[in-house]
Amino acid sequence: MDTIVPATSSHLGAPALGAAIATLPAENSELGALWRRYDARPVRLLRTREGRALSLDRHQRAGEFMGSLASPMADDSAYLFYSAGIVAQLAMSSHLLDVGFPDAWCAKYIGLHVDRSLAYANATAFGCEDAETERLMDVLSPYWKWNDLSRAHGIKPDTGGFAADEVRDIIAALVDHVAEVTGHGRRKVRRAPS
Repeated sequence: MDTIVPATSSHLGAPALGAAIATLPAENSELGALWRRYDARPVRLLRTREGRALSLDRHQRAGEFMGSLASPMADDSAYLFYSAGIVAQLAMSSHLLDVGFPDAWCAKYIGLHVDRSLAYANATAFGCEDAETERLMDVLSPYWKWNDLSRAHGIKPDTGGFAADEVRDIIAALVDHVAEVTGHGRRKVRRAPS
């Protein structure tokens, strides 16, 4: 079951995204390949108002967590990478929820694997196929490996050679891209009464 059933974007408030999803073929072999690769249960994607609201909430939370990337604690690379994983996951789940992935499905089959989030997002018209972003998502995944408990147990993940400023720039660009694709970053223009 590799079908995508999009709702129109006009009544959900997502500019251009509905059109991008609608142009995907009914049989999305890229999405089907990901379900097989990650041993995930196929799901029928259906955009809903509830998903759109959850998507907006995740986008806003990603923005709130962006501050953790600039905090004094972010001088510690493990804290920076852990925070980057959180922000990336919140941002990309905003897109996934917007295009119709159920939240419970994402929790079960994606979890803390931001590399999977990016793969599923790109299979559903996200359009962020930048090599450095993909490489950072691989380094971050699963992002629990960067937390204090993992370090206390002797887990020392590889930074992949990313400098702190590179991580911040890539994550900021990712969050901006989510805003553009979902339309969450756009402010509504109110018309003055005539």
